[in-house]
Amino acid sequence: MCGRFASTTPPEAVARRFKTTGQVPNAAPSWNVAPSQPAMVVRRHPETGERRLDLLTWGLVPHWTNDLAKARKPINARAETVATSPMFREAFQRRRCIVPADAFYEWQAQESGPKQPYAIARRDGEMLAFAGIWEGWHGPAGEILRTFAIIVTAANEDMAPIHDRMPVIIEERNWPAWLGEEDGDLGAMLHPGAAGLLRIWLVSVRVNRPANNGPELLEASQ
Repeated sequence: MCGRFASTTPPEAVARRFKTTGQVPNAAPSWNVAPSQPAMVVRRHPETGERRLDLLTWGLVPHWTNDLAKARKPINARAETVATSPMFREAFQRRRCIVPADAFYEWQAQESGPKQPYAIARRDGEMLAFAGIWEGWHGPAGEILRTFAIIVTAANEDMAPIHDRMPVIIEERNWPAWLGEEDGDLGAMLHPGAAGLLRIWLVSVRVNRPANNGPELLEASQ
């Protein structure tokens, strides 16, 4: 699972890091991005082929959806089935994206009491680049809704003590192939991050509520 993440790097810096072109979105920092909220996504523009940074809504709505109110809107897709699932396979083939994040959160089950939240970031201080897929849904009144989901896989050695799943992290050398700018072995990219890649620390249960949003959410908790 990946159900919450932090996106606090200014859009201009994200655009430089991922070498995107075009207008930079007006995105406020968020320490608690939650499903159904907008987030910055790096994608290849379907018409121009340019690498763009855009705001998309978290929770995938396939283009063939008839009833938006009843749509499932999954926030994650499993790496093991993303290429074959009817819900995800077309987006995986044609509309892959990268979701930049400064950290993400995961909850560890306890023998008693509530789950314990942790924050997870790259140990080297670089931004995380989650593997994602995106869709464009066109409504009957001409409205357009662009959405995304994050691909998750089995946990690596860092994450396994907390949870059995983690987001797929795309390394910089694979960004062009993942975005469809060049050929590459996509299946080989859908693996857990290397051991030692991540830094993990306890955080406050305040992150449990999406309404809580501030830098204190990433502070280490005792």
